[in-house]
Amino acid sequence: MKLAIVFFICSLSLSVPVIAQENDNIRCSEKGCEGTYKGPEFVDGTDVAHQFSNTMSAAVGDALKACYRKGAYAKVDFFNIRMTTEGMGSGMVTYSLYVPFKRVSTACEAYTAFDHVGGWNHKPALHQRKAELSRLLMRGQALAISPLKTTPEGLQEYWIQWRHRTVQVACKAND
Repeated sequence: MKLAIVFFICSLSLSVPVIAQENDNIRCSEKGCEGTYKGPEFVDGTDVAHQFSNTMSAAVGDALKACYRKGAYAKVDFFNIRMTTEGMGSGMVTYSLYVPFKRVSTACEAYTAFDHVGGWNHKPALHQRKAELSRLLMRGQALAISPLKTTPEGLQEYWIQWRHRTVQVACKAND
């Protein structure tokens, strides 16, 4: 059984709601989000450690929306995302993730939705994930997708961001 905890992280200028799994430690600010999962890689054949990517994606999306609402427009800096998966393959893993933000000038340069597609020792199903997420896009908008990020132990992730259609409804295709 998994334990879900809802809590708020406060910084000097930003309060971001975060949903965390047991053993997750996520901190977000206007500069980005970072966190660590420590625990089993697999439970009953399910790659529970990799599910930390889902938890982090939700926290990043919430943080981007909070920045946007404050007028601190931002997007994820794909180039500087850092992932480590120490112990992967041993049964117990420490999966650490740093997702930095970079400021942008206008509301329509910002991104307020974030997700991923990845694989724990297998190739990510990017084509399928793009098809799923494309249904969430505003007309004329596109997904921004990171280069494939990998750890030496075999975690592979594509990170994906886009303009949230209800948060950024005023942004048109050419903005």
